[in-house]
Amino acid sequence: MNSPCYTVAMDVGVCQLRSFSISFLSSVLGAESSSPVSLENSSSGASVVAIDNKIEQAMDLVKSHLMYAVREEVEVLKEQIKELMEKNSQLEQENALLKNLASPEQLAQFQAEVQSGSPTSGVPPALPPNPGPGASA
Repeated sequence: MNSPCYTVAMDVGVCQLRSFSISFLSSVLGAESSSPVSLENSSSGASVVAIDNKIEQAMDLVKSHLMYAVREEVEVLKEQIKELMEKNSQLEQENALLKNLASPEQLAQFQAEVQSGSPTSGVPPALPPNPGPGASA
């Protein structure tokens, strides 16, 4: 139990557990063991070592649970990132297509609205349809 508490996120729970009082841990952990740990015997070296061992086991258990929870959260976040990247790619393709299909007047109007920061309305103005590239007007 001579290892220091680190400020790494995973060790926060371990450090908090380490800060519990010996009397509380010995009463809780002693109830689970076949030979309960009493406070009167805590002054002997063997009893202190036994308590330290139980504390280390409890800290290892907490750390393993924290690591498992973090791994689960990382997997969920990776999946969300993957979905968002796919959605972003789809929107970029849609944006490129819409830019190609828009007339120069529509693009100029859109740029003006973006620069002013306030579109005139949620409904775009009725402009004549773009006949497409290569068509003569």
